[in-house]
Amino acid sequence: MRILIADDHPIVASGCRTVLADEPDIVLMEAPDADSAEHIFVTERPDVCLIDINLPTVSGFELARRVLAHDAKARIIMFSMNDDPVYVARAIEVGAKGFVSKNGDPQNLVDAIREVGKGGVYLPPALAQDMAFAGPKLARNPLSKLNSREMEILRLLSAGRSLSEIAWMIHAPYKTVANTSAIIRQKLGMRTAAELVRFAIESGVA
Repeated sequence: MRILIADDHPIVASGCRTVLADEPDIVLMEAPDADSAEHIFVTERPDVCLIDINLPTVSGFELARRVLAHDAKARIIMFSMNDDPVYVARAIEVGAKGFVSKNGDPQNLVDAIREVGKGGVYLPPALAQDMAFAGPKLARNPLSKLNSREMEILRLLSAGRSLSEIAWMIHAPYKTVANTSAIIRQKLGMRTAAELVRFAIESGVA
């Protein structure tokens, strides 16, 4: 089974290699950003994609959308330091079949790859339990008002990207990005870019 790991942290990639070293049928491919990961997916067609949410350019959510645009049946596991239910919900919304926390048991990674690789879905037991009882917590989190595309645009805005740059980066019309930016401000009740940046940092989006 061929696994594509999209993560820009060498230590994380090394850790994945170590965890999977005892799985002789698994072959790893690695990419440090969305563009190179998309290229590898198109040319190599790995069986499973393990995608970090916080990639250095566009996020793992955007990469997942691109991968699924190439192959609607692609098997994707999202991988993140942030296991807040909002991020898990958005990963599922975008089309991921699994979610693994970098803070969790390393065996979860192996189990996720095995389960998603055979066509199933996977959440670690503790995370699945959190999701089952996440209703009130999700309702209190302002991020729950945003879909995955809106979270992506918020992240890029907070990084200082212009609307034109964002449109180019996520392959969307400028007008769509501008309208979405206005919708984000309305949903969050914020008027200035400074408020958006502060919120993005405090909520872990930036």
